Amino acid sequence: MRLRIVDAFTDRPFAGNPAAVVLLPSGPFPGDRWLGQVAAEVNLSETAFAHPLPDAPDADWALRWFTPTTEVAMCGHATLATAHVLHATGAATGTIRFATRSGVLTATPAAPARPLAPAPTTSTTQPSGATAITLDFPTAPLTPLEIPHGTGAALGATPLACYDTGPQVGDLLVELADEATVRGLNPDLAAVARLPHRGVIVTAPARTPGDHDFVSRFFGPASGIDEDPVTGSAHTALAPLWSPRLGRTELTGLQVSARGGRVHVHLRGDRTLLTGQAVTVIDGELLTAPEAN
Repeated sequence: MRLRIVDAFTDRPFAGNPAAVVLLPSGPFPGDRWLGQVAAEVNLSETAFAHPLPDAPDADWALRWFTPTTEVAMCGHATLATAHVLHATGAATGTIRFATRSGVLTATPAAPARPLAPAPTTSTTQPSGATAITLDFPTAPLTPLEIPHGTGAALGATPLACYDTGPQVGDLLVELADEATVRGLNPDLAAVARLPHRGVIVTAPARTPGDHDFVSRFFGPASGIDEDPVTGSAHTALAPLWSPRLGRTELTGLQVSARGGRVHVHLRGDRTLLTGQAVTVIDGELLTAPEAN
């Protein structure tokens, strides 16, 4: 079967967030051990596995996501990458409905309501002209928290506020003073892994609002991801944080990792729309046979 690596939330290769995508035949998923071994072998922040659901009334494809060490409940960039592959190969057209651990998630080809500026990159490759895809995800419920002990020391910066992001995202959202602080973080990853959440999202308002409204980074060493380049699921928590403060339901977030990427968000109550582009950079053949449970 084919294994493709797709750069998501970018319009050019070698930027955004890479995800592996494996399209499986109809029928049950292979065994979890095999899925985990493939994800560990690829060693990207997420590997997506999908198979068609020809007889399901409410979904078209089943979708699961694995980091190199564990399965996750929700992933934005690997969902975007999967939808991109399905459209690019002709395996699906129009809106795709994915059955996932987070319910039915949809992906729809669409021009972004607000033009997405190119992600920061050192590549000289010209933009691909990739079509934007809009994901419909559940909005993360934000619960203010007392700042967990050791958070500031782990990050190397003083938190202004902290929020729990609910069971589907499962991360600690930390507000910092400004964009420069977010960009300059050099966290103690071993200490971050000991914090009582799956990962840590850090954020601050844009230094000069223009092509983006807020910045973020994501650290998930406890899940085998020291720093995720662009985290779609995090933006389901960032949207309800920044939307009321900025007085708009449509915003653009810039994740200021080394690769960088932009996510256009549209907050619609208990749903958040995430829009981005994707580019296939590697198309290969997976030679190991799937194993049953």
